[in-house]
Formats: sequence, C-alpha cells, structure tokens
Amino acid sequence: MAAIPAPLPASTANWHWKNKNITRWGTEWFERELTTITVTGEQEGEVVSVSQVKEVDGDIELGQRKSKCVNHNLRLQGGPGVVWHSHDGTEVKGTLTIPEVSHEIICDKLSDFVFNWSLSSAASPAVDALFALARSKLPTALETKLATFPSAIIDTHGRDLTVSADPSRSATPAIPNAAPPPVASSSSTASAPAPAKPKVAEKKTAVNSTTVVVEADFMATAEDLYGLLTDEKRIPAWTRALAQSQAQPGTEYSLFGGGVKGKYVSLSPGKEIVQTWALQSPTWPSGHEATLTTTLDQSTDSTKVKFSLAGVPSGMEEEIKRNIEGYYIHGFKSIGYVHLIPSTPIHSSSYVRDQTKLAAERNRHAAQSAKRRAHHRTCQPSQ
Repeated sequence: MAAIPAPLPASTANWHWKNKNITRWGTEWFERELTTITVTGEQEGEVVSVSQVKEVDGDIELGQRKSKCVNHNLRLQGGPGVVWHSHDGTEVKGTLTIPEVSHEIICDKLSDFVFNWSLSSAASPAVDALFALARSKLPTALETKLATFPSAIIDTHGRDLTVSADPSRSATPAIPNAAPPPVASSSSTASAPAPAKPKVAEKKTAVNSTTVVVEADFMATAEDLYGLLTDEKRIPAWTRALAQSQAQPGTEYSLFGGGVKGKYVSLSPGKEIVQTWALQSPTWPSGHEATLTTTLDQSTDSTKVKFSLAGVPSGMEEEIKRNIEGYYIHGFKSIGYVHLIPSTPIHSSSYVRDQTKLAAERNRHAAQSAKRRAHHRTCQPSQ
C-alpha cells in the first residue's frame, strides 16, 4: 500500500497561489457599511447621508501567494444614492459613482479615488449649498470607511487561504484539547489536595545553524527603506498582510500575518535594524530564534540593503534565502521600488567571434616565437 505523502510545510503551502471569490460578501459589506455614513453641515438640520448602494459591479477576490493575502479587482460602480436634508427639512436627492475601489488605491496609494456626482433635484440656492456640503465632506467619510475594507476581508476570509503552522494543518487555529474534568474525591478520603509540582523549565535543544546573507540595491534613500521595514502603517503595503511593529528596542513585532515573529534588539534609523527572527512553521525548530541584522548603506543614487540572518537551522539555508528574496526584496519591487541588478557586458556574436580569432592569433604567434627561441638556442655553436 502506498504511503500517504506528508503535508507540505506551512511556509511551502502558503507559497502557492490560491484565491477565493468573495463578490457576494463584498457587495453585502458595501450595502451594510456605506449606508451608515452621515455628515452634517454648520446649520442645524443640514444632513447628507448615503441612503442605499444601487450597484456593485465587478469581481471581488482574495488571493494568497507567498504567504501574502492580496485582495484585488474591487469595483464599486453605479455608486451610492445620496440624500441631502436642508435645515428646513427639504429633501434633495443625487447619485455618487465611485468608478474604482481597488487594492492599489486603498493600500498602495498609487492613485486617488474618483467621485462622479449627479444631482436629481432641481437646482436652487438651497440645493446648491447642500450639494457643495456633500462634495466637501462626504468623500473623506467614504474614504475612511473604504479604508477598513481590506482588513475586513482578511479578518473574515484570510484563514480560508492561509495554511496554519499548527501541526493540525487546518486553515484555522486548532482548538486546544479541553482540560479533563476533575476527579470526584471519595467520601471516605477527604485528604487535602497534593501541592502542585513546580514546573521545570524546558531545556532548549541545541540547533546546528548557519548564516544566510541576501543583498539588494534599491533606488531609494536609506531613511525610506528603514521606514518600509519598521513603520507599522507602511509594512502592509509590501507584505500584503497585517503587521505589528512599534519599532522600539524590546518590543515584539509580527510580519506576514504572523508568519514571522520576534523582538527588536536595537534600531539605528536609516542605518541598521537588529531583531530576533522566528519563522512560524513546523519546519522551524520550536523555541529557536535567529537574529536578523539589516544594514542600509546609502550611496549617491541608491541604497544597498543587506539582510544577514544568523542562526538559520542547517538544511534550511536555501528555503530561507528564497523566502527573504521573495518576501522582502520582491515585496519592495511589487510596490514600485526599483531593484538594481548588477549586469555583465553583453556583446554581439560577431564581436565574440572576432575576439576569439584575435586570441587564437595571439596564441599562435606566441607559440611560434617560443619555438624560434628554442631553435636558436639549439643551433648556437659551442665555445
């Protein structure tokens, strides 16, 4: 009977592309959340609110690759219906269309939201004043609400795609075994409970380890890259997952939705970050911590980033190197940071042929010269 193959490690399983269509859930989220938005004017009774979401067009998906949760193709078209109420109770109606609600706008900040307005009620000074109020205050309220959409997606659906590092290998954390019920004492033995035995600290097993070093050059300042690596608000842009980072010595941090955890040891803004580093994976030894030292060396037009991870368990060197290149370096590239790759000169085939012929000719002349010198020494008369 063929043996059942062992499950892939979480770090490997989460590397592959998986996606989940959540269009229906997203539509319901828009309809529920956007209709809670209300803004008020300076005069009492002036209110602008979203009465309904008329249409959500396009697909909403959550994709996971390389342990990163990425939501994309989010479109809100047809827009929310907007109702204005003046201070005298007059109702004014209109429609607001948001052509694109995407990950690139909300998380990456690559562009701004576009708001297309239309007014259904007849124009008048009072109507125009309310229309101006809506256009000045409603966009900010909508952007604030839409900014919570990606985190709502991850919280609700992220665990369906990310393989847990727990040995249960379920997508969601395994429920710990319930404590056994207390044993009822016999009526004939009413002795006091025995004192609890003191817990013995677990001895950490020594791990044979090595150091993995990965370097990359980016067209960015050292200060900018330092912020990308430590700022809790900027980290999700390149990790595509929630992060925890206070960037203070002794504080804990969490990257890639908990895939990497540790503590900051020391920080030198724009120069160096030293932190403990542990991969949350069954392949990573329990309780073992490596030390990641990230140095930033800025030159005239670029900054060299050096990731030096000391304490990598032997046998995991290639996996960890690929992970650093995939998670960190590719993560920076995915949000537009230019990675400078050292190149070697590229020559045409004719140039290579010519250089080969010249080298062969030089070798032939050198051989002939050596032969003539040897012949000359042989033919000299003896004294």
